[in-house]
Amino acid sequence: MSETTTLPRSVVLALWLQALGASHGLAVRSVTDDDEPHAVLGLPGAEAEQVTLKELVATFSDGPREVCAVLPAPGDPSGVPAAATAAATESGECLLVTTSAGSWAAVPRVTAFGTALEPGHLVSWQVVEVPPWSTLVAGTLGSLADAERELRGSLVVATDALDALDVARWRDDAADAIERVRSSSTSGWPVPDLDGRRARVMQLATRLLAIVDLATDDDGAAVNLWQMDQRSTALREVERTARRALSAATYGSVP
Repeated sequence: MSETTTLPRSVVLALWLQALGASHGLAVRSVTDDDEPHAVLGLPGAEAEQVTLKELVATFSDGPREVCAVLPAPGDPSGVPAAATAAATESGECLLVTTSAGSWAAVPRVTAFGTALEPGHLVSWQVVEVPPWSTLVAGTLGSLADAERELRGSLVVATDALDALDVARWRDDAADAIERVRSSSTSGWPVPDLDGRRARVMQLATRLLAIVDLATDDDGAAVNLWQMDQRSTALREVERTARRALSAATYGSVP
């Protein structure tokens, strides 16, 4: 994520699937934003057909359910079941859902088109049945309280890296980007109302991911290869912590 206000589609969808009584249309609009209408393949009960995102929301919003958005990266599957690991890692995100009928993973495949001034995205969700995933994901992500505590420590590392790089001096646009990181909030996000801890974790995690983006784009302040390697190692751990914390903030169940 290059902007702190840009949430992965799976994160937004996971949060809406946990919102009791939420409008299916509002959930779809929140996930799609400026995308073209999303297509869905492999939805339970319509495996051979291409259906709409609204049908996915309706299917997975009915009855008791457990939901999580998982954000894997190469070398870090983050609890994604094996049947969806390759596709989810390539995409960088995956929605996991369990209902009384079984468990599924839904991976968005995004194709960009248009220009930098008028970008567009085609999105197709591939749904596959997977074994029960909650124990694996919970063991990988830990609790929301654990995530918040780890984020606080990572913030120090990330801020030190950003200060050392002094990216505002190296890039003309960096000062504005840094200010957006500092002033970002959850108030403008296309998600349901969030409780205090969940909002704090999501805000801090997205800020850290934005800081990592800035710092890894500007390694010019490292005076030698050893410094570059040390900083890169630290930032990779920060990025991993932030991804897992953001995922932990989407983990929930509806009775």
